[in-house]
Amino acid sequence: MPSLTPPPPIKGLYTITDPNLTSPENMGHAVESALKGGAKLVQYRDKNSPFDVQVALAKQIKTLCTHYRAQFIVNDDLALAQAVQADGIHIGKNDCDLAAARKALGESAIIGVTCYNDLSRALAMQAAGANYVAFGRFFPSKTKPNAPQAELETLREAKACLHIPVVAIGGIHFDNASTLLETGVDSLAVIQGVFAQPDIEMAARKLSQLF
Repeated sequence: MPSLTPPPPIKGLYTITDPNLTSPENMGHAVESALKGGAKLVQYRDKNSPFDVQVALAKQIKTLCTHYRAQFIVNDDLALAQAVQADGIHIGKNDCDLAAARKALGESAIIGVTCYNDLSRALAMQAAGANYVAFGRFFPSKTKPNAPQAELETLREAKACLHIPVVAIGGIHFDNASTLLETGVDSLAVIQGVFAQPDIEMAARKLSQLF
């Protein structure tokens, strides 16, 4: 029987891995540095590695997240999330169905959904049982350079009408993070702003201290 324990709140720095920035050999060290710097969530995102490699890395990251009392999220891949018993999954418009993810992972799983700049999608996903919604990109992004532009006003409206946490993503780093936090957003999802920095722990700490 799926657990009925409610998922923990989504708040603070949300880091996302990128295999183009961090090799498999360095993944554990990089993630641990981000966690030492205060990351509250880590999302494992890897679209290309063989499944067995992904399982090994995901298990390593999950162990680190457990040690640092952070949440471990898998990007898009329901089979991987199940295989490693992740805390949750993040899905986009063309990924697995939210209802299927909930059925597979249980009521205690964290399920986040990308909503781009679409508040109506966010409302629908909230009604369908999402635990958080993410809007973005807000700034130029090397990870998703062609992602649609999102507006700060969307974050403000989302915070006013949604009762689940709101996450901002896309080109976020220390110098522009405060602009987003002023909208009341609950969490900032960061890739380059942490994992592309020469001192990952310090970059994570500076962002974490903004909350």
